[in-house]
Amino acid sequence: MLNLLKDARAIALLLAASLTILSNSLISPALPGIEARFAGEENAALLARLLVTAPSLMVAILAPFAGAMADRFGRFPQLLAGVALFAIAGTAGLYLPSLHLLLVSRLFLGVAVALIMTAQTALIGDYFSGQARGNFMGLQIAATNFGGLIFLVLAGWLAALSPLGPFVIYGIALVYLPVILFALRRPAEPAEGAHHGTSDGEDKWVATLSLVVLLAGMCFVCFYLLPTQAPYFLASLGHAEPQAAGMLLGSMTLAGGIMSLFFGRIRLRLGRARTPALGFLLFATGFLLFALAQGLGLALLGSAFIGAGGGMLMPTFLGLAVEIAPAQRRGLAAGAITTSVFTGQFLSPIASTPLIQTQGYPATFALTSGVLVVLALVALVGLRPRRGLAAEPLHLAA
Repeated sequence: MLNLLKDARAIALLLAASLTILSNSLISPALPGIEARFAGEENAALLARLLVTAPSLMVAILAPFAGAMADRFGRFPQLLAGVALFAIAGTAGLYLPSLHLLLVSRLFLGVAVALIMTAQTALIGDYFSGQARGNFMGLQIAATNFGGLIFLVLAGWLAALSPLGPFVIYGIALVYLPVILFALRRPAEPAEGAHHGTSDGEDKWVATLSLVVLLAGMCFVCFYLLPTQAPYFLASLGHAEPQAAGMLLGSMTLAGGIMSLFFGRIRLRLGRARTPALGFLLFATGFLLFALAQGLGLALLGSAFIGAGGGMLMPTFLGLAVEIAPAQRRGLAAGAITTSVFTGQFLSPIASTPLIQTQGYPATFALTSGVLVVLALVALVGLRPRRGLAAEPLHLAA
């Protein structure tokens, strides 16, 4: 897997992917300070909180269109435009004079993320195939997990200095831009063996993609119970201190990053149906542990299982999108997956909060665990390769 780091194209695509994890939570540590800074504006408390979710909403709405644009006008130009817009919109918080304008800039940041995610995922399908593609998907999720952890710590430190401090981090896109430009400046060449099976897509790829979109959306409805409900759940266990929530999210991120490093080997051994099935079962185990938890220890173990499941599922969804779709429709497929992921994030607190209020945390987590077991069975049955489908070539594109 680490041999991919010798390929400049892989480095450039990893850098682009690392930007997308910064879109939402990077400014979370600064929200109280931002709200206080603009306290004189009407609805300041609500607008400050919307700064976190606004990019996700825009990504969910625009990703399919961004994917179609990548197929129509080119993935490389779109990626460059997205990275440039990311830098402009992300750092706008440093100088915009009002909270309303800051919210508008966050909407444009969501546009940038939609452009980046769809173009970057489609380019992965253009540059890599077979086992190399699976290895890259795992490496990408590991890089975003570990990179996100570092950037979040840095954001917390900068937020302590100034509520606008975290916006400086978005400027890293200006550093990445020339690297991406020079590494990917030559046109994408089809993966070696592109005339075989997977690069021409599957006969019924739309049906398979629709199932993957459903599974990805449901995955993130469940997954985002952790970041959206963790502080309140831990408070119910007697651990209201912020450090406990930080440990829980850190355990999840670390486990996800480690599991992602082994994704390529797991995918090769288990195949495209059993790999996500195992990921959903790890998810289910984590939420079952949450349901049984009476203290922080079992909750930390549960978050590690959830992180490990995420480390298997996210690269599976992205990999399947570019594997099953025809080469000329990879941008559209990537957009569909991106929309499902961000829609799931947006819907998660809407779906979970009423359940928690009426049933409590243990029952909600137990129910979530049961739903995830059902999703594992759906993945196991629905994603089995059809008979006669050509085996994936195990090589790196030239």
